[in-house]
Amino acid sequence: MNESKKIKLEDIKRKGAFVLPSMFTLGNMAFGFFSVLAASNKEYLTACYFLIGSYFMDVMDGRIARLVHGESRFGVEFDSFADFMSFCVAPAYLMYNFGLKEYGFWAYPVSFLYVLCGALRLARFNLKSLDGESSKKFFQGLPTPAAAGIIISFVLSYSLLEADEPGRKIAFINYGMPYIYAFFPFIMIGLSLLMVSSVPYAAFKSGNLFRLKSVSGIIISVSIISMIIAFPQNSLFIFFSFYALSGIILLIYLSIFPKKEKEDDCPKNE
Repeated sequence: MNESKKIKLEDIKRKGAFVLPSMFTLGNMAFGFFSVLAASNKEYLTACYFLIGSYFMDVMDGRIARLVHGESRFGVEFDSFADFMSFCVAPAYLMYNFGLKEYGFWAYPVSFLYVLCGALRLARFNLKSLDGESSKKFFQGLPTPAAAGIIISFVLSYSLLEADEPGRKIAFINYGMPYIYAFFPFIMIGLSLLMVSSVPYAAFKSGNLFRLKSVSGIIISVSIISMIIAFPQNSLFIFFSFYALSGIILLIYLSIFPKKEKEDDCPKNE
C-alpha cells in the first residue's frame, strides 16, 4: 500500500516537472496572441507590453525546466511554437499596423518575409539542438527575440516622440526616430535576413560577462540598469540595435583575425 502511494507520488512529481515549464510557455504564447489583438485595435503600447510579458515567460520556462529537471522534446517543440507566435507573428503584425501598411502592397511581402525567416530560424535552431551541433557561446543568426526586441523598442521609443512630453528621452535617438521610421521597411528586411544568416551572435549562456564578482561585470550591470531606469524605451532600442550590429562586427573581426579555438567556442556555419 505504502509502495503504491510512493509510486503515485513520484508519478505526480514527474508529471508536474513537465507541466510547470509548459505553463510558462503557454503564458508566452498567450501574451503573443494578446499582443496581436491589441495591435489590431491600434493599442500599440499595450501590444508592446504584452510582448515584454512574453520575454519574461520565455526566460522563465527554460530556467524552470532546468531547475525541476523537466526538459523534454515536447517542451522544446511547444516553446518554438510559442516563440513563433510571440517573436515572429506578433511583432510583424504590430509593425505592419504601426507603420508598414502606409507602403501599400509592399507591406505584405516585407511583413511575411519577417515571419518566414523567423520560422526558418527557429526550425534550424531546433534541428541543431537535437543533433547536438549548437554552440554554447554563439547563436547562428540573429535570435528571434532579439529581432522582435528591435521592433518592440522602436514602437515604444517612437511613442515618446508622438507624445511630445519632456524628459526620459535620449536626444539623438529622439531626433533620429522619424528617419528610422521612414527606413524601417528596409530594417525589417535586414532583420529577416540576419535571422537566417550564419552571422555569429553571443549567446551569453555562461553569464561570465555579467558576474558581479568581476569589475567589468559590475560596471556593465550598473550602466545597463541605470540607463534602463533613466531612459527605458530608448535604452532598450539602443541595446537591441547594438546586439544586432554586434554579430556583423564579430563576423568581420573573425574574418580579418581568424582564431584557432575549441570547436564549441567557434560559430558554426551550415
